[in-house]
Amino acid sequence: MRIVLLGPPGAGKGTQSARLTKCFEIEHLSTGDILRTEVSKTTELSLVIKKYMDKGDLVPDHLIIDMIKDRVSNTAGFLLDGFPRTLKQAEALDTALEVCNQPLDVVLYFEVNVNELIERLSKRLICQSCFSTYNLITSPPISKGICDSCSGIVAWRTDDKPESIKHRMSVFNDQTFPLIEYYKRRDLLKKIDATGDLDEVFIRIKKVIVG
Repeated sequence: MRIVLLGPPGAGKGTQSARLTKCFEIEHLSTGDILRTEVSKTTELSLVIKKYMDKGDLVPDHLIIDMIKDRVSNTAGFLLDGFPRTLKQAEALDTALEVCNQPLDVVLYFEVNVNELIERLSKRLICQSCFSTYNLITSPPISKGICDSCSGIVAWRTDDKPESIKHRMSVFNDQTFPLIEYYKRRDLLKKIDATGDLDEVFIRIKKVIVG
């Protein structure tokens, strides 16, 4: 399976990605994780990327595309979470997949009410070491401020602050929403109601994929 997840920040893409990759035994390619790993290296490139991420802006296409093209060209099955985010990125992905004769199977678009998105993001935490994500209400760490997986420090993401959330929503609407029409024209887009219980959302996703 070759799957792309689309949806605004806080729609639950990361949570459902973990379930889907395990269910279908495919690789999870998260641009967020890839970028955060790069930022942690403290290189010249990491400093440039960090400036964009801290403001909630999209990292420029030329920095993202090469990272992703190398990854998708070397795996038979994958789930892309956080890429593509622009039409240019989508076209570059298509080109890379055509070269290795591995076209996309489906693009899942997570739909969530804007107010619920803001509420979700205001409760989200992330491990500063391994990037595991938590929610203060639905899935808090066992020990306050400590990651269950690696014992790293768990804190709010810089771009999950209220002012950044609103900006990210604006960026999504302006630059990412056109992808919905792009994949709809290619008969790849499937809409998912991503509100409510996590298990219920996962059942909806599987039904769309396997029927």
